[in-house]
Amino acid sequence: MSLNSEKQNVAVLGAGSWGMALAMVLDFNQHNVTLWEFRPDAAEKLQKTRDASEFLSGIQLPPTIAVDSDLEKVCNGKDILVIAVPSHVVREVATKIGAMSIAQKPKAVVNVAKGVENETLLRMSQVLQECVPWLNAENVATLSGPSHAEEVSRKIPTAIVAASKNLKIAEYIQKTFINKYFRVYTNQDIVGVELGGALKNIIALAAGICDGAGFGDNTKAALQPRGLVEMVRLGTAMGAEAITFAGLSGMGDLIVTCMSRHSRNRYVGEQIGKGRKLQEILDEMVMVAEGVKTTRSAYELSKKYNVEMPITEQVFQVLFDDKNPEDALYELMMRGPKEEKWG
Repeated sequence: MSLNSEKQNVAVLGAGSWGMALAMVLDFNQHNVTLWEFRPDAAEKLQKTRDASEFLSGIQLPPTIAVDSDLEKVCNGKDILVIAVPSHVVREVATKIGAMSIAQKPKAVVNVAKGVENETLLRMSQVLQECVPWLNAENVATLSGPSHAEEVSRKIPTAIVAASKNLKIAEYIQKTFINKYFRVYTNQDIVGVELGGALKNIIALAAGICDGAGFGDNTKAALQPRGLVEMVRLGTAMGAEAITFAGLSGMGDLIVTCMSRHSRNRYVGEQIGKGRKLQEILDEMVMVAEGVKTTRSAYELSKKYNVEMPITEQVFQVLFDDKNPEDALYELMMRGPKEEKWG
């Protein structure tokens, strides 16, 4: 059971692995949950069979979760909308929501995508506010942290952060999601929480490249804290608090994404480290590795804010300029001597 006894009407928009896992968390808490699957045939099949194995192997969707492909129908009459589509699709879905006639506006809209938009360099909550006229910093939130959907769907203990500028909204989301296997903390630094969730995927790509190229534990252990420094540098330049990156949405998410067999970003990096081409890897994947697009955004942001991000720069060159991973590593190793500083 949730620590919040009041039932909420929640729409989870996106029936990928994370959307389904979160729908199951909400259902476990006895909220009224509707899951939006944009493909009509897939929605009908999921509604009938409850078989979630396309994205979550061996998982059955509870019968109490409704599945529908009609976006406007799903969004109407809801207390909370959870935006669980990939980051590059958030604008498209948000634009459709913004054009809808929703009689009863939701109390909160929650982003769970981890990315930075390529064209605008906006964070996901900013994209939502830009596209949905009735949405603003007071009723938008982001849910982020070290949380592989595969484990959450199996009720493996997980801790995550609900972030909003408005503490009351963060607490509302906290109470809606929290339960005995899904612990939720609040944070008002939504800038830091969103950037932590997005930027760590770049370092996970680098960690995978290290694994695929045959580098050792020493290499990956050096990569993670130095990657965290880059996250802090860019984050603070963009208005985040440095301490946020020491928490669940920064260090916590960085560790799990760099180390876990469930990490799609680490997998992509590993395959590149083995000599495969990026597009070939992406073409065979069912789910999205957010870090690929985020690398491009972070590279542009580092130039915009004049922030030194050498790991990000090398990952960018490996992904998009076909640079040899070994050359990238040794270029990092041979940079001028530095004092170790945080940020």
